[in-house]
Amino acid sequence: MLSFTTDQWVIIGLVFVLGLLCGGFLFSGGGRKWKARYTTEVDRRRELEATHSTAEKDWREQDSLRAAALKDRERVAAAAPVAVAPVVSDAEERRLADRREGDRRDLNHDGVITPDEGKPGLVDRLMGRDGTVDRGVDRDGDGVDDRRE
Repeated sequence: MLSFTTDQWVIIGLVFVLGLLCGGFLFSGGGRKWKARYTTEVDRRRELEATHSTAEKDWREQDSLRAAALKDRERVAAAAPVAVAPVVSDAEERRLADRREGDRRDLNHDGVITPDEGKPGLVDRLMGRDGTVDRGVDRDGDGVDDRRE
């Protein structure tokens, strides 16, 4: 075991007292500060809890209204008659299919657009040729294009 001399014991005691004094001076005014910070934190927490509880009531009300609207929508959909798709002629279906394809055109109307039936060029667009087959105008029903007569 280590043995200390009297001088060493005095130095250890003075260091201990100096530590107590420095600690006391450093933390002397802190008692009021931490209490004030604690009370403001408690007040803020209570305020947030009150705000959250009122917001939670609104959230629950919105959820119940949303659920009621969904049930009402399902009830109306179940009671509504089933809509029947309109019958479209073949020519109208081809025109709609061409529109869905964008500028692509099906020149031979086989339902398949090959690379040589691709987009109409600039000249075709300027001349008004959009790639559709010109069936002519037959006003009297004799099978002859009336525009060429």
